Amino acid sequence: MPYLAIVALQVACIVHLFHTGRNTLWLTALIFLPVASAIAHVVIEVLPGMQGNRHVRTARANVIHALDPEREVRAAREALDLADTAANRLRLADALAALGRHDEAIPLFREGIRRSAGDPDPRNQAKLALSLFEDGQASEALTLLDAIGERGSQSERDRNLLLRARVLDHLDRKDEALRIYEDIVTRLPGEEARCRYAALLIERGWDAKALRVLEEVEQRMRHLDRHQRAAEAGMYRWATEQLKTMRGGA
Repeated sequence: MPYLAIVALQVACIVHLFHTGRNTLWLTALIFLPVASAIAHVVIEVLPGMQGNRHVRTARANVIHALDPEREVRAAREALDLADTAANRLRLADALAALGRHDEAIPLFREGIRRSAGDPDPRNQAKLALSLFEDGQASEALTLLDAIGERGSQSERDRNLLLRARVLDHLDRKDEALRIYEDIVTRLPGEEARCRYAALLIERGWDAKALRVLEEVEQRMRHLDRHQRAAEAGMYRWATEQLKTMRGGA
């Protein structure tokens, strides 16, 4: 970023800080870390007034998470300390699962589901199934997916099928996993299903079919900008590397 632009952004943030009476701890950050703190200040303090814009909300949430990934865990834990409810247990479970702390999330999901009124919510059951799988409890995850069955919207059922395919693949039930991937790749948004499908095809030795699937990923990727690709950057990187290998490194 050009020097004058940095200074202009820094000054604008400081003016906004004093005009609005925001936390003066920002001032130290703006002086000593002008670029990072100015961007963070704009996203966290300036843009909330534009909360009607979905992209602004997403950008703000991403910056907050990057700066303080434990923020939602702390807030959810404080809420649970104030009121030990099913909803607060599920909120904390969601926050822990988002950080990959599935072993901590599992008992909270279980208790939150148990305490919830009425029939278990299939969305919460699916979250528990995912945490069980990520924690190495694939068989139990599959049993829970069986219990969920066909409940939920089509989108939710497809996400559950994606998880089922991953579980079956892990349990060495490859043919069942392949059939599920083949069924859902055209319906699920994003490229996770296609990439996992291609990976399993390669593992089974069906390179020609895998190549066609990966070429679909490549073609779709060309229509996305950098921000749209960021959500599944790992998948796109893997697909690009596989295509290069399969085409002989050309």
